[in-house]
Amino acid sequence: MLFNIFLLASGLALLVWSADKFVYGAAAFARNMGLPPMLIGLTIVAMGSSAPEMFVAATAALDGMTDTAIGNVLGSNIANITLILGITALLGSIGVSSQTLMREIPMMLGATVLAGYLIHDGFLSRNDGLILLAVFLALMTYLIWHALNNKQQDPLAQEADDEVPKDVPNARAILWLLVGIILLPLSADLMVDGAVGIAKAFGLSDLVIGLSIIAVGTSLPELAACVAGVLKKEDDLAIGNIVGSNLFNILAVLAIPGLLAPAAIDAQASTRDFYMVLASSSALALLVLTTGRKRELQRWHGAVLLISFVAYQLLLFKSV
Repeated sequence: MLFNIFLLASGLALLVWSADKFVYGAAAFARNMGLPPMLIGLTIVAMGSSAPEMFVAATAALDGMTDTAIGNVLGSNIANITLILGITALLGSIGVSSQTLMREIPMMLGATVLAGYLIHDGFLSRNDGLILLAVFLALMTYLIWHALNNKQQDPLAQEADDEVPKDVPNARAILWLLVGIILLPLSADLMVDGAVGIAKAFGLSDLVIGLSIIAVGTSLPELAACVAGVLKKEDDLAIGNIVGSNLFNILAVLAIPGLLAPAAIDAQASTRDFYMVLASSSALALLVLTTGRKRELQRWHGAVLLISFVAYQLLLFKSV
């Protein structure tokens, strides 16, 4: 048991660190190549924050643990909104003024509904994976096109510009990019092996271990990014990290187990857990899009979100 805990902890720490270095190297290299910071934020940074989920999903799928891969996606999206935004909102109200987010949030909600429709039959097929990936590429193409052609200054653009590394030599950027690429799959493998050992010791299902320990662990980069964003008064970037990560998770990351290892999935994933993803995503959309001109998450919203996360985790372990 202690060895499995060590594998999980070391794998998680290495996963978070290598994801951060991957984003740093890739974003710095992209800036050096002349890409706009807004474009870097929509693509490299969004993908990088979901790199832990992506590599864990691939590792679990290749190991025949499709439920763990799916649980990681659903659980991460739940944790991002209820746990990460909950904690962040408790630090202070989070305002939203970015028009980009006004477009991304409905996209995230629509992508969630699509994913639920595809898995409601209890099977994640290769065709499902292809559909999710195609929709993801279409949405990203639209967002990139709009970012490049929109002349109006978006608050998110300035905040993204402040976050993209500056004056990093290409050699150093490429070094950290390669370090991230090499260590991400290795750390994901360590984390999955440790989680599986712990799950077997406590009699947890592959789905529950993906929804709980692994999901919270892979959401740690989002927690760090959100807290840093709010402390620096970059509210749009804080919520943008969550929305972008969830959009990437539900489309691109969920496509991975479908493409690599199509399989039947635990019935709870397409009912109980999907409904929780849908409820939390809908709650975020309602709080941000329907609160009038002020558009902000307040401290009491954060408390409600955090209580929802705790209640959901209690429900998970009560059902074991």
